[in-house]
Amino acid sequence: MQLFFTENTENEFTISSEESKHITRVLRKKEGDILNFTDGKGSLLITEITNSDSRKTRVKVIDKIEKEKGHNYYLHIAIAPTKNMDRFEWFLEKATEIGIDEITPVICDRSERKVIKTERCNRILLSAMKQSLKYHLPKLNEAISFTDFTQKNFDGSKYIAHCEGSEKTELKERNTERKTLILIGPEGDFSPYEIDKATNNNYQAISLGNNRLRTETAGVVSVTTINNNQ
Repeated sequence: MQLFFTENTENEFTISSEESKHITRVLRKKEGDILNFTDGKGSLLITEITNSDSRKTRVKVIDKIEKEKGHNYYLHIAIAPTKNMDRFEWFLEKATEIGIDEITPVICDRSERKVIKTERCNRILLSAMKQSLKYHLPKLNEAISFTDFTQKNFDGSKYIAHCEGSEKTELKERNTERKTLILIGPEGDFSPYEIDKATNNNYQAISLGNNRLRTETAGVVSVTTINNNQ
């Protein structure tokens, strides 16, 4: 099944020129053909093409189905953007395919990248959602400093994954709640100050295994572990 995205809520709407070109010239769809859309909020819109045009194809909704998430938990990953942006984008893609609800880029003491292109990252999330035939688009927040983020309230389990030698348990051994927040640090790990700051704000220290992982790998391992725990 081919899945498209729309923010339209009308019973009839016009598709963007870029998507119209792909639908008519590449997929060779014509009037009367069926197209499937999602609004990224759990809805599957089954539509019929009423006007096939390479610049402004128009469709009408013939059925609307509410879809449940593919996972039964709420996972928020707060992760430091990697110096190589390709690696961060890889995390976004894979996390979406596995099952994640919210992502916050966190700027840390040792962060080598302090700015991300939110619009581009949202496009990657959107593409991964469609490719994996999911109907819920993860929320991407604006980048925020570590200090400001750890002062925010979160109703659920809060963890910080770091490489320091303090006492910690493995994430896979935790009885995580349905709502879970995990902090993932930059290349070079969190600073001692940040680790103390997080633990003082009720974050529990965790390990993701015996191996030292890259930032983006740690993010994917976290998502996979929570997914497997449910």
